[in-house]
Amino acid sequence: MNYKLEFPLSPELENYRDRIEATIKPYIEIQTNNEDVNWWQSKFGGLPYLPKGFEYPKTPDGKYLFLLAQLNFDEIPPLDGFPDRGILQFYIADDDVYGLDFDNYANVDNSAVEPKFKIIYFPQPDLQVENIITNYDFLPEPQYFPVQGCYGLQFTKKYAPISTSDYQFTEILGSEIEELFMNSEIEDEYLEISQSVGHKIGGYPNFTQEDVRKYSSNPEQKQKLDILLLQMDTDCNETVDIMWGDTGVGNFFIDESALRELDFTEVLYNWDCA
Repeated sequence: MNYKLEFPLSPELENYRDRIEATIKPYIEIQTNNEDVNWWQSKFGGLPYLPKGFEYPKTPDGKYLFLLAQLNFDEIPPLDGFPDRGILQFYIADDDVYGLDFDNYANVDNSAVEPKFKIIYFPQPDLQVENIITNYDFLPEPQYFPVQGCYGLQFTKKYAPISTSDYQFTEILGSEIEELFMNSEIEDEYLEISQSVGHKIGGYPNFTQEDVRKYSSNPEQKQKLDILLLQMDTDCNETVDIMWGDTGVGNFFIDESALRELDFTEVLYNWDCA
């Protein structure tokens, strides 16, 4: 499907309109709120939906992982390739690097190394409270965790072109466009158009440093892990406290074919900060 920018561009960017529009993708913008959420609803932080008898996720050395995000796709606008129902959960370790493995972001190069993060998908959640775990007294208080508290989520479908930090940006739009960004006003204009910051599902990512997929993706690798499964950004104000290190951002990526098959066994996880 061909998407269009329904607004004028500066003369400098107008020359690139066709190329920019060719990269436009739909994505789901996520806004946090302080509304109470139940066991099944989408949330950042808090306690998860888990059926009774389900083994709570742990690190390879037996320490508990903590719920970073829970997405209930019954609440989310349709997005091609993504589930249309079910609950998807993201867990990470409570350590000073939030469970990140700097030598193996995706756990695909060395399957013997078990990651300190976990993705769990429940295609048909049980909606009977008597059938789920509701007592989590066994969980300790996390000491290192980007989300302080629990936040409800609201979802809006939007569209945006490729972000400047995406590793394919120069390849797709051409290296000469970067010369335009020597003019800060043009760069700011494009950053506003691309809408790369914030919480989102799908679309293009934001990085405070550089795109780690530049090193993890290659033509011979079967899975490219190019679909942005979830981006959780730093989000701090009077009512929300989400902080990745020093105002950083966390990202999860998956291969398109694996996503369509609802196979979340191989996911690339990264976070970085300024």
